[in-house]
Amino acid sequence: MRGEMSDTAFRLKDIVKVFPGVKALDGASLDVRPGEVHGLVGENGAGKSTIIKVLAGIYQPEGGTIEIGGDALDPATPDNVHAAGVRFIHQELHLVPHFTVTESVFMGQEIAGPLGLARRAMRRKAETFLRDTLGIELPGNRLIRDIGPAERKLVQVARALIDGHAKVVVFDEPTAPLASEEVLKVMHAIARLKRQGIAILYVSHYLNEITEICDRVTVFRQGRDVSLFETVTDDIAPALVSAMIGRELSAFFPDNRRTPGEIALRIEGLGDGHAFEGIDLSVRRGEIFGIAGLIGSGREELVDTLYGLRRAEAGSVSLDGKPIQLKTAARAVEQGFVLVPRDRRHDGLVLSMTVEENATLSTLDENAAFGLVDRKKARAKTEELIGELDIRPANPAAVTRFLSGGNQQKVVLARWLAKDARVFIFDEPTVGVDVGAKAEIYQLIERLAEAGAVVLISSSDPVELVGVCDRVAVMMRGAVSRTIDREALQVDRLVAATTGADERREAAHA
Repeated sequence: MRGEMSDTAFRLKDIVKVFPGVKALDGASLDVRPGEVHGLVGENGAGKSTIIKVLAGIYQPEGGTIEIGGDALDPATPDNVHAAGVRFIHQELHLVPHFTVTESVFMGQEIAGPLGLARRAMRRKAETFLRDTLGIELPGNRLIRDIGPAERKLVQVARALIDGHAKVVVFDEPTAPLASEEVLKVMHAIARLKRQGIAILYVSHYLNEITEICDRVTVFRQGRDVSLFETVTDDIAPALVSAMIGRELSAFFPDNRRTPGEIALRIEGLGDGHAFEGIDLSVRRGEIFGIAGLIGSGREELVDTLYGLRRAEAGSVSLDGKPIQLKTAARAVEQGFVLVPRDRRHDGLVLSMTVEENATLSTLDENAAFGLVDRKKARAKTEELIGELDIRPANPAAVTRFLSGGNQQKVVLARWLAKDARVFIFDEPTVGVDVGAKAEIYQLIERLAEAGAVVLISSSDPVELVGVCDRVAVMMRGAVSRTIDREALQVDRLVAATTGADERREAAHA
């Protein structure tokens, strides 16, 4: 262990938080000591974000206690949590591009002088703080838009700490949007804060960062703290992964007896000039190909580019040997690409419309005569799709808003099945759906592949990817770090690859 500390900077004990139909926290506990960096890890949905919002006073828990500096807060509110010295550094920057560094650091907490704002004093204080506390030389008159992502993150840190009252700093995925060389600047700044006795809660999916910087680590799973690692060593990543997963592959995944055909989809040197670059992938017809990656890996941006929602700045895409132009979503659909989006309620459906209206949106021209929709033909097609996908209720006139998450996802899929697409892109296909609906969606994906479609699945759930995919490409910081074949696909190995834990382990044995 990297040092024992007797005091507690904050303690959350037996916290319960319930949302309609979901127990997000089920007796979760967490404590952080002064002068330590305490890691908090867990899969998506484990309760990490919820407990941070409880600590911030944004959510009021149904049970449990909150103590900061030994004092109980009942209730904890944003104001009294801030007064107790707790500061939060979120993934989003919330900085104004045309503000200077000084203006950004002091936004909302400006220093007044006899003739108005004490601009010179604020600049001196901002530059001194950035240099002495965070270890970076940055002119106070530099515009935010003219500095790099790591410098912007440190300006965000300075803004939270400039008043000098911070005792606890919560870093929530601070390095997600940063490139590898930029991460070191943030790591060095955190180490300096630790030496000043500030308690730090470090929340990250990147296990290589957790093992690099943290003194202790708490693992959350399904709304509870399931493991506390009192000693952090270079080789604990596999144990962290095991604690995070805590489950075996479920029996509801379909049997895979397919033999994929020839390469149908080629992606060569694809880049958007910002989030990812140099992507080379080949996908066979009848293959289910997974794309794994954390927030900031470029995974979501790659999916959007393949569907024409983002512009590619470099590289090419071809299908069955023919070049594909993915400049708009409409053009992508014309060329056989369809997307089942990650946010189905906002991007995939018109919630006020019926199942029939949503399911036939992509085939209006096929169901129309003389400019008018042939309702009888559209109804017949919808009823066929309802039966094929087992959409419930089995009513074409049902309003989509009132369907369950799983049935809403089926309606999105029904629209594209009616279109006879050649490439199906599933982006987080089972987020917010129950276990039964997941099993049905996986079976549908398997059937698409059996019929010879190219299927891409972008997902943050490693269990899902291992359960349904033939191969998985792992993205880290805008590039494909490796591709794992089905024979080698294991949940712990995939989690290690996406979090960088395997790189850490390989480096230790080099």
